[in-house]
Amino acid sequence: MKKIQILGTGCAKCNELAANAKEAAQVMGEEVEFEKITSINDIMKFGCMTTPGLAIDGRVVSQGKVLKPDQIMKLIRP
Repeated sequence: MKKIQILGTGCAKCNELAANAKEAAQVMGEEVEFEKITSINDIMKFGCMTTPGLAIDGRVVSQGKVLKPDQIMKLIRP
């Protein structure tokens, strides 16, 4: 099972990215564990300097962008 982590303090862009990630997983039929990382210290531990950030299985794959569901699908299953 993949783990998708949304890195952000809860702003509108972070919430949009989370919704797009959930939609991508649902369309793909992937079983995914979601986690929101909202603590600045925890976000920085990922090396993410610009939110929103998207991490898959603990690896940051995007930061500072609100990816669309189709873009996220390519990252979930390259």
